[in-house]
Amino acid sequence: MTMNAQRPEVLRYTAFSSDPAGGNPAGVVLDATALDDGDMLAIAADLGYSESAFLTAPPEGLGGREERAYGIRYFSPRAEVPFCGHATVATAVALAEREGPGKLVFATRAGTVPVEVTEENGTVRATLTSVEPYVEEIADADLTEALAALHWPAADLDPAFPPRIAFAGARHLVLAAATRARLADLSYDFACLEALMHRLDLTTVQLVWRESATVFHVRDPFPVGGVVEDPATGAAAAAFGAYARELGLVPDAAVLTLHQGEDLGRPGELTVTLRAGDPRVRVGGTGTRIG
Repeated sequence: MTMNAQRPEVLRYTAFSSDPAGGNPAGVVLDATALDDGDMLAIAADLGYSESAFLTAPPEGLGGREERAYGIRYFSPRAEVPFCGHATVATAVALAEREGPGKLVFATRAGTVPVEVTEENGTVRATLTSVEPYVEEIADADLTEALAALHWPAADLDPAFPPRIAFAGARHLVLAAATRARLADLSYDFACLEALMHRLDLTTVQLVWRESATVFHVRDPFPVGGVVEDPATGAAAAAFGAYARELGLVPDAAVLTLHQGEDLGRPGELTVTLRAGDPRVRVGGTGTRIG
């Protein structure tokens, strides 16, 4: 963006809540064609949200109607990230308010992400479909380092949920707490966890506690993004859905409810849908404009 260029309109939306005070806020720039990487990073840092989304022209050959297909990039206050679920939902809601509900297609650094937006009784809901996920084991030494940074004794883990690294657009370390109290008590070594996450190319650590067969409470430390905790994390929710299915913790076809943000005073709800025969994961939630 040159010195004479006009600063683009920066919208503020929250995702995974219909209450502006809930869910996860994101900056949304619907036309970032005049911005370079430094401009986008500066806007994201100025906003201070965990991520902001920037729309560009779609690459040639991207599926979907041309007017409903976009390139999209995501920046935390510190760096670009390959994929961000809540900023995708926030952007889809912002577009739906201007162009109406329907199907959208986003080209992300992680791959093509379709989104379907619906509206019912004035409430807008967006559901993204992840890229194809994978799940891999974490080395014992890396797990020990992660638990030390979190100040979590190994005995506080739920033995039914083996630690794994899961990907559905970005990499997340999945750790399950044995109790809700363990999940609520989050006070970690920011620098140590950040260093480990950079080394393992992790976007967040997905901390989970299982309330019932299909209901979970989650938290996501996000030091690599420059924030202590992400209030509602769509990319991690997609990764968790893939993890839970691959390890046989839920059926191949299931609808999971993830509650996040309660411990931050920004409650949100994420719906994770798994379909038999389709490895991709769908993550949906409501969204609304802030201010």
